[in-house]
Amino acid sequence: MKHGETVRQAENEPIHLRPTAAVAERVLLPGDPGRALLLAQYLCERPLMFNHHRGLWGYTGTAADGEPLTIQSTGMGGPSAAIVLHELIALGVTRAIRVGTCGALDPTLRLGELVVARETLGADGTSMALGADRLTRADETLADALATGSERYRQTGERAWREGRIVSTDLFYERDSERNVAWRTDGAIAVEMEAAALYAVGAAAGIQVACILLVTDTFDEQGERTRIDDEALTRGAEAMGSVAAAALGAA
Repeated sequence: MKHGETVRQAENEPIHLRPTAAVAERVLLPGDPGRALLLAQYLCERPLMFNHHRGLWGYTGTAADGEPLTIQSTGMGGPSAAIVLHELIALGVTRAIRVGTCGALDPTLRLGELVVARETLGADGTSMALGADRLTRADETLADALATGSERYRQTGERAWREGRIVSTDLFYERDSERNVAWRTDGAIAVEMEAAALYAVGAAAGIQVACILLVTDTFDEQGERTRIDDEALTRGAEAMGSVAAAALGAA
């Protein structure tokens, strides 16, 4: 190629993901690249790196049910998550579950609990730009499978869980207590950054998308944050990943 020449990009050809291994039709979507590696090693036999471009680590391996599973990090926030899911869909993904972290809005939620996000209030710019309604919803079949798996975990004494409405925002360091009160009034029990965008992308493409979250932050009446410790975060991520992988296999 001569200097200054351009390369024509096929309409559905990924730009930000550069596959170096096969992609499965089902995918787990953690935000953190390190958590993608953790889950790939924990959930998959012989995982191969699927992508490392732009630091968005992704892996494909064989899950416990003997079927391929891809685990692809999305980065932080709705814009990055929307790009990643859009390109995964172009690569053949048909089922996706976000496995992320959240802050508790409901004061009865505790660190380390799981939250199945049945629906999401879009307080973010990405879902709005995608034309989604303020309330976006998980795929019902996948959400039911997540609820079933979470309840099975609870019955073994492993981990408490809740299901319900969450809110997606563009800010991690949210200091506006009035916004938190308004979100709680609207029924949100937890806050995170990516689910609304992922639900909007999935709905537009006609694929199944759901979300399960680990509570990693709680807040007191003054808005001061209490953060989960690293060991509990790792154990919780493994539990969340196990529930989500099983849900993909059952749905």
